[in-house]
Amino acid sequence: YGTLGRAQDPITLRSDNGLVFTSRHYTRTVYQYGLKQEFIRPHTPQQNGMVERLIRTVKEQCLWLHNFQTLDEARQTLRAWFKYYNEQRPHQALGMKTPSTIYQQLAA
Repeated sequence: YGTLGRAQDPITLRSDNGLVFTSRHYTRTVYQYGLKQEFIRPHTPQQNGMVERLIRTVKEQCLWLHNFQTLDEARQTLRAWFKYYNEQRPHQALGMKTPSTIYQQLAA
């Protein structure tokens, strides 16, 4: 839902202190796109509650239901699940609309 380019207004990316988010490559890319990086306090996942809830939902509704034989199979299944999650599954927080519907309304 967007293009790669420098952000007009500062967008804050909040993350834990994992290696991927603190690596030189990642922090350099964040800077190059004009984004702001913010870290939660160590051992406080509740500070990142929305993404933690999404990860739990992915595990419960997708990952734990499959016994993947290959990485490619896992990727395909996750891709299909996220397509369903964003384009077909109503979300209570969005008034029982899909994220795709809300995006289309906002972009119009």
